[in-house]
Amino acid sequence: MVIFSIVIVLVLVFIFRLNLPKIKGSIGESKVARQLNKLNYEEYEVLHDILIMTNNGTSQIDHVVVSIYGVFVIETKNYSGWIHGNENSEYWTQSIYKYKTKFRNPIKQNWSHVYALKDILLDFRQIIYHPIIVFTGSAELKNINSTIPIIYVWELFQTIMDKRDIHNLSIEQVRIIADKLGEANILDKKIKNKHIHQVKYRAYERKQKEKSLICPKCGVDLVVRNGQYGKFYGCPNYPKCKYTLRYRK
Repeated sequence: MVIFSIVIVLVLVFIFRLNLPKIKGSIGESKVARQLNKLNYEEYEVLHDILIMTNNGTSQIDHVVVSIYGVFVIETKNYSGWIHGNENSEYWTQSIYKYKTKFRNPIKQNWSHVYALKDILLDFRQIIYHPIIVFTGSAELKNINSTIPIIYVWELFQTIMDKRDIHNLSIEQVRIIADKLGEANILDKKIKNKHIHQVKYRAYERKQKEKSLICPKCGVDLVVRNGQYGKFYGCPNYPKCKYTLRYRK
């Protein structure tokens, strides 16, 4: 009986760890949702967890806010530790004491979501898009260099309020756009699971190319360049491709 109980506990711990990223993501997105619930429903339409199909495949967006002031595209990150990042870097760094972990630049990730929305909303070329990156965990933002808002979750409501200077859309257009995105949203679980697998595979494929010193965007061999802070790897197709990688001996 004791052995059986231990096995059950170990299985539950394994399942919890396996689903930890999903749990953390859900907690972070729920915090953002609470902030977005403060918005005036007469001026703002809020959509959560949108999965849309474009010419370049599927794109999953955490939150989209459609308003008379433009479309807010919100990417949420639930991290701890210190976060360091530059708008043009391929990766950002999470530091917890002496341990450092790299993760995909959320700004570039969110811009891909903006481009996906533009594909869906071709009839509304006048839309002003407001990309926002929201950190919902206990992370402390350090040395962040960005022209778009990189904020804590409690700053989200005010950040959106600060963009009320220009009326970009009519109330009728806001409703039409929200309905269009709602119709485009993919609810099929099989397609959603396929999207998750594709994202994981693309991340794996990207890392393999970087290990082989191949540009993940162009598929060509990287070259060594000299910059302000020393040597680095760059794409030979610069300036068309601005991909860079830290130099290693």
